[in-house]
Amino acid sequence: MDHTFHSDTLHEVLSRLETDQEQGLSLQEGEKRLAEHGENRLEEAKQAGMLRRVLGQLKDPMILVLLAAAALSFFAGGGQDWLDAAIILLIVLFNTVISVSQEDNARKALEALRKLSAPKARVIREGLERRLESSQLVPGDIILLEAGDYVPADGRVLWEAGLQADESAMTGESLPVHKRGGGGLPQDTPLAERKNMVIGGTVITGGRGRVVVTATGMDTEMGKIAGLLLRQTQGETPLQRKMGEVSKVLSLVCVGVCAVMFGVGMLQHRDILDMFLTAVALAVAAIPEGLPAIVTIVLAMGVGRMAKRNAIIKRLPAVETLGCASVICSDKTGTLTKNQMTVLEVWTPSPGLRGQALALGTLCGDAKEGPGGYVGDPTETAIAQMAAREGLEKAQLERDMPRQGEAPFDSVRKRMATCHSLPAGGTLIAVKGAPEAVLSRCTQVQGPQGPRPMTEADRRRILGVGSDLAAKALRVLAVAQRNQSGPPKSLEAQELERELIFVGLIGMMDPPRPEVRAAVERCAAAGVRPVMITGDHKDTAVAIARDLNLFRPGDKAIDGPGLDFLPQETLEEEIETFSVYARVTPEHKMRIVRAWQKKGHVVAMTGDGVNDAPALKAADIGCAMGKTGTDVAKGAADMILTDDNFATVVAAVEQGRGIYSNIRKAIHYLLSCNIGEILTIFLATVFSFPHAPLSPVQLLWLNLVTDSLPALALGMEPVEKTVMRQPPRGKQDPLFSRAFSLRLAWQGAMVGGLTLLAYGLGLRLTHDYAIANTMAFATLTLSQLFHAFDVRSEETSLFRLGFFSNLAMNKAFLAGVVLQGLVLLLPPLQGAFSVVPMPLPQWGIVLGLAVTPLVVCEIEKAVRRARTGRPAPVGKEAAVYR
Repeated sequence: MDHTFHSDTLHEVLSRLETDQEQGLSLQEGEKRLAEHGENRLEEAKQAGMLRRVLGQLKDPMILVLLAAAALSFFAGGGQDWLDAAIILLIVLFNTVISVSQEDNARKALEALRKLSAPKARVIREGLERRLESSQLVPGDIILLEAGDYVPADGRVLWEAGLQADESAMTGESLPVHKRGGGGLPQDTPLAERKNMVIGGTVITGGRGRVVVTATGMDTEMGKIAGLLLRQTQGETPLQRKMGEVSKVLSLVCVGVCAVMFGVGMLQHRDILDMFLTAVALAVAAIPEGLPAIVTIVLAMGVGRMAKRNAIIKRLPAVETLGCASVICSDKTGTLTKNQMTVLEVWTPSPGLRGQALALGTLCGDAKEGPGGYVGDPTETAIAQMAAREGLEKAQLERDMPRQGEAPFDSVRKRMATCHSLPAGGTLIAVKGAPEAVLSRCTQVQGPQGPRPMTEADRRRILGVGSDLAAKALRVLAVAQRNQSGPPKSLEAQELERELIFVGLIGMMDPPRPEVRAAVERCAAAGVRPVMITGDHKDTAVAIARDLNLFRPGDKAIDGPGLDFLPQETLEEEIETFSVYARVTPEHKMRIVRAWQKKGHVVAMTGDGVNDAPALKAADIGCAMGKTGTDVAKGAADMILTDDNFATVVAAVEQGRGIYSNIRKAIHYLLSCNIGEILTIFLATVFSFPHAPLSPVQLLWLNLVTDSLPALALGMEPVEKTVMRQPPRGKQDPLFSRAFSLRLAWQGAMVGGLTLLAYGLGLRLTHDYAIANTMAFATLTLSQLFHAFDVRSEETSLFRLGFFSNLAMNKAFLAGVVLQGLVLLLPPLQGAFSVVPMPLPQWGIVLGLAVTPLVVCEIEKAVRRARTGRPAPVGKEAAVYR
């Protein structure tokens, strides 16, 4: 920020920046300045170069052991075993290329998601309001700010109405700072006292204003202190950490097995070099070193699919937590309902006041005329549209009674007030808000002959009418006014909202979204409890909740005053009895979230306002509204709903469960195959097979062909319908349950047993170790490729899933078969991998044994389904979301 912008006059600021406060910059000038100043973003740490990333891959201990094995193979054999050494090096190179490309894909996917969730700015260009990515702002742009916005760049305030900013992150000042336009300040005014400036990276907490951008990117105050607040680093997800721990345990087990195997080989006086290479190859093949990368890639792919379904995940760990969600605390307006308000009732205490009530509601609002009608807050646009239908156009009302100031709405007061000049002189104060909040500031009620003092009977009557309207599922607002001869002493809410005259109640309907009822039913089937948290009247909220089947027999509703009366300990005990929370404040939302969490639930919370940010942060999953949500809410949230729809939250929970399930499938596949490989070599060594059933190069090739593509294909598996027929997973549930571990063990033993059986049959039928080795190699590779198909579901039959419902798996299988076929059939590759041509009967045996895991696992699933009596989904029900 130029140190003199705060001291210049507004005319000097606009002149220096060569801009117009009404028209803003032209589109061409904006592009020119963007090229000159660069994007409005803080510099990020440079990505490591390709050479450094490749060397980073080669630092892996297993890769270093492999390179040592290649060198030892070459030099110990006097250069005769150069082919084995060359193949090992080629496989290391290929693995490195795959790892680096996987890192690139994951980084690009995450970068695309960051762009999707990047904040937008409201900018005036060529006299029209536009929404641009904040990164496209340039000095001289005119931007509009309101409560809930992040300030996207440093700027000078041109005009404001109650504009306040939280600058604590930059200045340490804990209280919001009131901003003002007008003249300059002394040049030595410290940053914390520059009330005519806004600072990029801070938050607007109240009011609205128009600002000219004075500095962007690294030239801002935030840029000068290195932009620590805006830089985020992507740490490991909890699941990745679990995978790292699993890999370490498996590594120790594998090293132990290899050491025992090496020792046994030494006792049997086998060739030391051969035993060393076999042990190293087995360790590399058996350790799932690609697990963390696969977890990241599967998460990134799943998050990409969720983005297409209107749910933008900002942080990868949120995907894992989504699968555990057991409570969804949902706002009502726009999330459970259409957010298309229509005025249905206008009640006034005396006849003939309908037009006056609608005029007050229209004046005390910020709805604007757009191409297809009014735009802005749904309740304000509904009132303006109804007033217009009755001949009270907002534009004409504002020409006759121009606004002089306002006290913006906030969720604590539950009111908004505006100040207007009257045509004949004097001032009109217009107030609208929640009926009880407005009534508390009224001392009179409008009668046929003019205002009269308000009695307790009047209050009871008005509140009773409000309750009756709310019972019809109408949202009810009260309007009131005060006329005075001169301007108010100040524009503070306390001054404007006093000694008011009650004029009427306006009842509006926001109909429920048609898809929400089905989403609520899906929640019930999935063991997820949806509850409504709203600022609306309790009767209105209960009526909507009952219509959506969200409020069921035996459920209770509670409002803000009831929550105030209830101690936190009591709320925690009774929290599960409430389905509707009405007239709540941000503090109430925090209490509700914590009470559910105290009961052991994983809570997803929706919100859109500045004051929702603490509750969004406190919830296990914060879901911000993409259309109506403020930048602050989006910044605090883990997920952004681009369609503001409750059904999208439910779909995201389903996707979260499906992604976690797919990761488990990839783990299941990799570990069961690795167990098979370990058992094959270990048992062959322990039982003194004259020749090893698999050579080191074959083991390395096996790792390349069977580990990567099928595991990634499992991560792309469509989400099974059954995931929403099961209770939510607990956050602390172990990854390896007893049943899951047993399944890994017996399936791995089966793969290893079939490989040894192939070796034994080959030896018995042909008395040729080369053919026996080839049969074992082919059986182990192909059986693992077939095994990937039965891992696609732990319960559902492959025949019900459909062989072609996951095309990625078909492609991975074909790629593996083709690669293995080339090694087994092409003479040059046969020599490199120590295999020989197999007679036709041996091919039949290999294929029969290779398909056995698929057949056995399908039989085991059928037996398990019959025992539990759980029907498997059929046809389209088997997989619904891609």
